[in-house]
Amino acid sequence: MRYLLRKLGFYAIAAWMAVTLNFALPRLIPGDPVQLIMARQSQQGPVPPGEKEALAKMLGLGHGNIFVQYWDYLVSTAQLKFGLTVTYFPTPVSSVLHSSVLWTLLLIGAATVISVVIGITLGTVAGWKRGTWLDSLVPSTTFLAAIPYFWLALLLLYLLSQIWPVFPGNGGYDPGVTIGWNGPFIQSAVQHAMLPAITIVLSSVGGWLLGMRNMMVSTLSEDYVAAAEAKGLKSRTVMIGYAARNAVLPSVAGFAISLGFVVSGSLVMEMVFSYPGIGYTLFQAVSNNDYPLMQAVFLVITFAVLSTNFLVDMLYGFVDPRTRQAR
Repeated sequence: MRYLLRKLGFYAIAAWMAVTLNFALPRLIPGDPVQLIMARQSQQGPVPPGEKEALAKMLGLGHGNIFVQYWDYLVSTAQLKFGLTVTYFPTPVSSVLHSSVLWTLLLIGAATVISVVIGITLGTVAGWKRGTWLDSLVPSTTFLAAIPYFWLALLLLYLLSQIWPVFPGNGGYDPGVTIGWNGPFIQSAVQHAMLPAITIVLSSVGGWLLGMRNMMVSTLSEDYVAAAEAKGLKSRTVMIGYAARNAVLPSVAGFAISLGFVVSGSLVMEMVFSYPGIGYTLFQAVSNNDYPLMQAVFLVITFAVLSTNFLVDMLYGFVDPRTRQAR
């Protein structure tokens, strides 16, 4: 319980600092963000009455002293009221976030989990059978990891979309289909997600494989592994129950960071494929000086990273009880 409370206190402070920094962000920008946003909105259509005051409140630039503005910002954030987006005016920011986060979670989340599972599994076997032909395949996977993923995305886009039109080249679905849980839309979404998913898996699986393989080689030299083998335990039991369980701990911590940044998406990858995820949404917000959308995206990314790290901290404490001991 003490371990849990200590972790909760740490992450609560980190979350408060992130919200406070987000509150200060518009104040660090030269000029008046409210006037800039109002000018852009007036070019796209009539501005709703009271939008200026509401926008100033969302940005923490409302009336009153700094403490009143900060309190209003905290209340609005707690109620998930981020105002209207400039890029997709007059759509609420929350609606844009809901759509883009779902696209990113389905694509990048699934691809990240697949690459981690494949990498750790192959790394475990390669480390256990070090020196064999399987271990010699590691350099080829690390070569793929060394290639910039956006360059690999462009190469796959050219080969599998232009030369051999196997998969669609851009977008998240065909324009003519109706969005919803229906067969044509799901089939179209899966087809459009194949190229980005292949790019993520190919560019990241090598790092997981190499890290797990090296940790397995190091763990196999430990005394408890030698003792388990001396007891006559099955090779599968020693490999998974003794060696892999301890070798996987650094990968668990790395997976926490990767899983948290799944919400932020792969910005350049989504730009290459024009995929409607959170990374592409952030790019659009920055390009259009859309401060409400930028602030909301930053908060979503921050809380996603904190939440996943907290959950993996709890998992780490379960896998390795030594981490729960107070010093």
